[in-house]
Amino acid sequence: MIQRSYYRVATGKKNSQAEDFFTNNYIGCGFDIHEDLTAKLPENWRDFNKEFIPVWLAANPGKSRIAAGLACGMLHTLCKGIHCGDIILSPAGKATYKAGKVVSDYYYNPDRALPHCRKVEWFSHCFSRNDMSPGLYNSVNARGTICQISKHAREITLLLGENPINETASFTEEFVEDTEAFGLEKHLEDFLIHNWDKTELGRKYKIYKDENGDGQQYRTDTGPIDILAISHDEKEILVVELKKGRAADVVVGQIQRYMGYISDELAKPEQKVRGLIIALEDSVKVRRALRVAPDIDFYRYKVNFKLFKSGI
Repeated sequence: MIQRSYYRVATGKKNSQAEDFFTNNYIGCGFDIHEDLTAKLPENWRDFNKEFIPVWLAANPGKSRIAAGLACGMLHTLCKGIHCGDIILSPAGKATYKAGKVVSDYYYNPDRALPHCRKVEWFSHCFSRNDMSPGLYNSVNARGTICQISKHAREITLLLGENPINETASFTEEFVEDTEAFGLEKHLEDFLIHNWDKTELGRKYKIYKDENGDGQQYRTDTGPIDILAISHDEKEILVVELKKGRAADVVVGQIQRYMGYISDELAKPEQKVRGLIIALEDSVKVRRALRVAPDIDFYRYKVNFKLFKSGI
């Protein structure tokens, strides 16, 4: 059964490239990276960002590393993260949208205003903002060039009517709903890593390290573990999975796969493997699933926002 994801992809500033996209059957982006990326697209966007954030900053002096990370992350999404068969929605102007299916891998066309490209088979008809639910409309109008909108797969399928879109949608967590959430999840991970010793977790665990690197985005054959830690007495290994908002019950199966990998491939016979989910909120489904998963704990995080009057 085919699995696929759904994305909103912008059509340039003020939809300036919409006609070219729809006439020539492609989507594209630029992000001030002026080179062919064909041989420079690793599977993990973090590896891509590590190489290209300095390039972006050199082209955009005075901009922040956060802005650079968002730009490079979205560039990697269009070039590598979006797969052949995925569905994209793009604004066509006058509050209308077109949808299409991505049908090629990345290619570079330096003659185009947005040279990093993917070929698209656009469906024939447009639909308007009035046809969308408030949730879908808010998602397709999120800031940023690219955002994932897979949670609206069923509604999008209905909007497209007779078009052959009947596969099971893939609700992947590889990339997040919008750029704000993308930043939040990444900063949550970095905050925990850099402040580990100051947290409750640091009293019992330390970040795992081995010859393959440290425990941040620890690679497994079922995907990267957000954070891998080990107790100070080395009797327990902890798998930490971070979620940017409310956790869905599928995260329990996800972390169990990671725990199974660690048990099979890394842990010694005498070491226990535990899991920890950290999210903004839980749900009834998550609580039900965790009742029969005693080796997995759930923590909530809280974001505090304060304003301080400047002395200027």
